[in-house]
Amino acid sequence: MASRTITLTVDGVSYTDDVEPRLLLVQYLREVLGKTGTLVGCDTTNCGACTVLVDGESIKSCTMLAVEADGHEVTTIEGLATDGQLHPLQKAFNECHALQCGFCTSGMIMQSVSLLAENSRPTDQEVREGLEGNLCRCTGYQNIVAAVQQAAGEGAAR
Repeated sequence: MASRTITLTVDGVSYTDDVEPRLLLVQYLREVLGKTGTLVGCDTTNCGACTVLVDGESIKSCTMLAVEADGHEVTTIEGLATDGQLHPLQKAFNECHALQCGFCTSGMIMQSVSLLAENSRPTDQEVREGLEGNLCRCTGYQNIVAAVQQAAGEGAAR
């Protein structure tokens, strides 16, 4: 299969690469760019561990081909911190103990960024509904909801 040249911005840096047309975005991010914070969990869109932002909208990168990201801006968990300072959601997840094994954490945080961009002051129920497609097998979600609420209170959506 002939490769295709793609150009996209990932975490503020422009990349141009030749990729196989069937290469998934999650594989491109991890294997080509070394963005290993985006995890491969289920390959079936069920877990959300691979969630990233494409043009500010959360997507499960195991369902998008790298060629579909051509010309777009992708933000991964590695791209959230600014000038060495954690994003308010990253900080809140740490402070609220919203992780145990950590496998779901990057996807949960990226989905939460999208959630707060749409609704800067969600209720607990709205947080739970907004994170529905992201699974955690360890925490019971209460501390995750608390972390999103803490970050919302600190203006994470701005």
